[in-house]
Amino acid sequence: MMQQGKSSSSGSEMQVTWEDQQNINTFSRLNNRFHELEDDIKFAKEKCDNLEDAGNELILSDEEMVRFQIGEVFAHMPREEVETKIEEMKEATCKSLEKLQQEKESIVSQMAELKKVLYAKFKDSINLEED
Repeated sequence: MMQQGKSSSSGSEMQVTWEDQQNINTFSRLNNRFHELEDDIKFAKEKCDNLEDAGNELILSDEEMVRFQIGEVFAHMPREEVETKIEEMKEATCKSLEKLQQEKESIVSQMAELKKVLYAKFKDSINLEED
């Protein structure tokens, strides 16, 4: 008798179609990319802040030749050249940061649409929220 009760409750389970599975997979890929972007954005913000600090320190410096790190090596370069280089690096980093933030916004909206579709069909049978 207990088994009949179980089988009748399992009979109410929703069928997952191929399209539903594709939506779930897409949501999962978007969610993974979302988390990667959050890390990338955090790193880009830190880099932008560090370049800003380096530029400010360079302005305060009264030395004509300064050490500039290129890869693993420090090179002595004229201060004006280093100021230009830091400004170029900061602009590139900030542009990259903007692109990352735009991609994140796009992913958030795509995920919201998929949530609507999936929750409409599966209701409480699916959990797309993070704890």
